[in-house]
Amino acid sequence: MMISEDERYMARCIEIARRGAGAVSPNPMVGSVIVCDGAVVGEGYHEVYGGPHAEVNAIASVADGEMLHRSTLYVNLEPCSHHGKTPPCADLIVEKGIRRVVVGCGDPNPQVAGRGVARLRSAGIEVLEGVLEAESKKLNEAFITSHTEGRPFVALKLAETLDGRIATADGGSKWITGEAARLEVHRLRCSYDAVLSGAATVRADGSRLTVRHCAGRNPLRVVLDPSLSLPPDAPVFGAEAKTLLFASKPMEGSPSAARYAASGVEVVFVDDGAGGLDLRSVLDELHRRQVLSVMVESGGRLSASLARERFLDKLYMFIAPKLFGGDALASFGPLGVSSPDEALTFRFEPPRCVGEDVLLEAYSVR
Repeated sequence: MMISEDERYMARCIEIARRGAGAVSPNPMVGSVIVCDGAVVGEGYHEVYGGPHAEVNAIASVADGEMLHRSTLYVNLEPCSHHGKTPPCADLIVEKGIRRVVVGCGDPNPQVAGRGVARLRSAGIEVLEGVLEAESKKLNEAFITSHTEGRPFVALKLAETLDGRIATADGGSKWITGEAARLEVHRLRCSYDAVLSGAATVRADGSRLTVRHCAGRNPLRVVLDPSLSLPPDAPVFGAEAKTLLFASKPMEGSPSAARYAASGVEVVFVDDGAGGLDLRSVLDELHRRQVLSVMVESGGRLSASLARERFLDKLYMFIAPKLFGGDALASFGPLGVSSPDEALTFRFEPPRCVGEDVLLEAYSVR
């Protein structure tokens, strides 16, 4: 299938935008390409939160500023139109006299939301929107979810057998998948703002929830422990990364809470929900802290709770060529599905092999 010139340059924007993964949140990943007389004369991407935006870096990379008057600027997200940590990119584009702008998708941030494109058009600049729109939205699915749903984008990581089991009957789970799959999990961790787990899983696995087998940042560690059952010196509270502990409100002011405070562990107390903490309150607090994306690594009970409340946006299912049988622990606890038409539905992405295992990615269909 032939792609247009506009699509080709937009694909390049998306490609270079990915370089900002793990460094620009809570901002989106954005890349920009400048083309003059059929040739790329400038490129840039948003490199670090608080730093210049992609369009600024792309414009600065053009050797001859006079070229900009004959150029098309490509960008995968609508140029900003407001003063934040940096000046508006739309104003800079107008100032530099760029004649045409091609945009991948609109910015859902209410401070922008069409105002950037309107600013360009009011200055007489030709604007083409929606080029590789689906791909542009997928790149910034966490940023978009944050602004449209008012909560972080939630992905669940599962390492399971062919028959959907995450541990043997006695809780053994190391290791279901192979080394290549475990390395891929660490790559995923560093691309998310936070990694979340329940106290039972953390205790059973001795989890640190850090990035150790590849280069990358450590995400915020989030642990749900309603009764503050974990010891304050558990590995997950190690100094190599920040941990946020959620507990039940009745535990506030308890001796256990005092021990965590003395150890420097931050505890947030929230209401109880069905079968555990109120997950909406947990996600609201993370959203308030500008956490755009959360990867969940948990047992079947928490996974089921997230699924029942329709908080799962994506699944990463690492499937090992093994069988544990019906006496082993299932990936999900009860979901209350009584007929096939009540099932939670997902859409598969193309599968890929990771070592001897298979990785299936699936998006929730709502």
